[in-house]
Amino acid sequence: MGMSVTISAATEADAEQILKLQYLCYQSEAQLYGDYTIEPLTQSLDSVRAELSGGSVLVARLGDEVVASVRGTIDADGTARINKLIVHPRMQRHGLGGRLLAAIESDLAAPGTAKRYQLFTGHRSEHNLRLYRKHGYAPVSTKKVDERLTLVTLAKDAEAGAFATSA
Repeated sequence: MGMSVTISAATEADAEQILKLQYLCYQSEAQLYGDYTIEPLTQSLDSVRAELSGGSVLVARLGDEVVASVRGTIDADGTARINKLIVHPRMQRHGLGGRLLAAIESDLAAPGTAKRYQLFTGHRSEHNLRLYRKHGYAPVSTKKVDERLTLVTLAKDAEAGAFATSA
């Protein structure tokens, strides 16, 4: 078969590939919500570099190519905030997003300070919502951003796994 995908910590040298992949991956979200000014599409390379030095950033590689990425930070209260989980469109629906989500949870739990994991997505992003629910996340709040977008925040406890869910 072909090469296998490996997951590792991102380096400064990955910043440009991460930004390009992010731009590609968020096109579908922008189309879904009719808004091409969303932050992932307007983020600068310097801002991505700052995220690399200010938290946990993981990448999945196929050879030398970054095909997926995720970022996370831990707040003072112990909430591990996971964001910008992206998978190249040609690599989607093969479990890579779930592997990356598990890897960032493990990475953020390593210091022992994460009490709960939290992430968010748009209310129409069914594939994202399905992935997060499958991995034990449950909706904890919603915030209407504008007429097109409501953000759904999902969370799960870092110790016991997941909050009780009805699905």
